[in-house]
Amino acid sequence: QVQLVESGGGLVQAGDSLRLSCAASGRAFSDYAMGWFRQAPGKEREFVAGISWHGGNRYYADSVEGRFTISRDNAKNTVALQMNTLKPEDTAVYYCAAKEGRVVVAGTQYPSWGQGTQVTVSS
Repeated sequence: QVQLVESGGGLVQAGDSLRLSCAASGRAFSDYAMGWFRQAPGKEREFVAGISWHGGNRYYADSVEGRFTISRDNAKNTVALQMNTLKPEDTAVYYCAAKEGRVVVAGTQYPSWGQGTQVTVSS
């Protein structure tokens, strides 16, 4: 499996931008599809964005489409989530996750997870 560590969370105001990063170590990073998920207090974990192993296919939840951008750098073993025009409802702990094969929205299909990074958006 691959080990994942997120960074870049913080407290911002509505309308601001934030960039999350996830560093991977262990097995070959390019073997994995990557996903970003989030979990707000009292809510279930939800899929936010995903990217194929080669970076050519990207997927977004409707709630973030047009505001968030997922990208990856296989040479640096990193995946990023650029979040623009943040809203208070984006407040959550954000996790990156890895799986072999294709991107899927079901978090249960991802065997590798980071520890999460808190994003708080004030109104």
